[in-house]
Amino acid sequence: MAKILIVDDDPGIRELMEIMLTQEGYDVTSAGEPLKATEMCRKKAFDLVITDLKMPKINGIEFLKTVKDIHPETIVIVITAFASGETAISAMNEGAYDYVEKGGDWDELKKIIRSALQKKGLIADKGQTDITNVQVNSFCGMIGSNREMIKIFSTIKKVADTLANILILGESGTGKELVARAIHENSSRSKMPFKAINSGGIPENLLESELFGYMKGSFTGAYADKPGIFEMAKGGTIFLDEIGDLPPVLQVKLLRVVQEKTFRRIGGSEDIRVDVRIVSATNQDLREKVKKGEFREDLFYRLNVIPINIPPLRERREDIPALINHFIGKYSKMFNKEIRNISSYALELLMQYDFPGNIRELENIIERSVAMESSNIILPESLSLQTGDHHVYPKFNIDIGEKGIDLNGELEAVEKMLIEKALLKAKGSKKKAADLLNISFDSLRYRMEKLHIE
Repeated sequence: MAKILIVDDDPGIRELMEIMLTQEGYDVTSAGEPLKATEMCRKKAFDLVITDLKMPKINGIEFLKTVKDIHPETIVIVITAFASGETAISAMNEGAYDYVEKGGDWDELKKIIRSALQKKGLIADKGQTDITNVQVNSFCGMIGSNREMIKIFSTIKKVADTLANILILGESGTGKELVARAIHENSSRSKMPFKAINSGGIPENLLESELFGYMKGSFTGAYADKPGIFEMAKGGTIFLDEIGDLPPVLQVKLLRVVQEKTFRRIGGSEDIRVDVRIVSATNQDLREKVKKGEFREDLFYRLNVIPINIPPLRERREDIPALINHFIGKYSKMFNKEIRNISSYALELLMQYDFPGNIRELENIIERSVAMESSNIILPESLSLQTGDHHVYPKFNIDIGEKGIDLNGELEAVEKMLIEKALLKAKGSKKKAADLLNISFDSLRYRMEKLHIE
């Protein structure tokens, strides 16, 4: 992932460029003035720097010279609202890669950035994006270079060996159980059991026995004593997923375990003392549930000693290429395929998608794509993304890189997508789809057979 630094004293322009380039898949950092940016360059090597020309204290040309002194290989693009031939020549003479007018075509800036990074060999040509060399920052099975994810990794290391209860917050599919397991694995309890239970996935009458166990004869079918997961996790960690779905009666019993470290089996008369670390998780707003009287306030504060918020995937798009690379490797091995990459056309589509199902949905998409793909690279037509009742299709903005493109392959991909889109619109009627495409029924049938469309 190419590392880009944006330097501009206009916060609006700076934020716009940061969002735009993050969505393009780059690792983007920004600074509001050159002195701070210079310090950042001394601590970290950036692949490309975009700097404004007119800034207080130090102008863009002086900053350009400083960057080149520190890291001669860094690409520098100068951007300004005060374009002139003289300043352009001055910037180029000092080693600027290009000179762009502020407020112009942002797509043109993106093309210049991509071209510069391609020439330096930092990213692949447009036809095929090489994600096999994407820098992967992993921690206990989690992948992420996003700032918030790095903070989470750091927090886990700090709190793992404390006794404090932890509440993990995040949407479904963000990897809450991975965080819980990482807390366990980084603690002194790592050699003891880790037990997980989904509070919302088990009927209430069974959930209590799963948590606390039962005594022989306590109810019909209780033919022998059975320990619950609190006993089985003795000395280790218990992960209570979807804690917001815990019924009120069990909230009272859980509060007793949290406060007194004791509980009773169903039908039991003796207290059982247990030493466990409790990590909870939810995708709900527990504070709102407390206000509505649906969740005990005292239990909430007991569980929420240290909160960890996991951002949704749409807020950490810079991690998508690394995650894709990981899942391609995983499922290529599982399905005995030789797929090692993804076309930039397909990657662009995934970078623009909001992933309502988060990482779990991305993994499902890549698993299906690897299983369905007949070539050695994931192409757009093997992706299956849904928004409402309609598939998402990429824009037809294929660029021709220095190595050229596979024209027949690209044309077949576009043809296949248009036919599938017509079939969706026609609700499966081949006659209507042929009419929408302005071709004969026989021509449509021939093309579907050629492209293996069912």
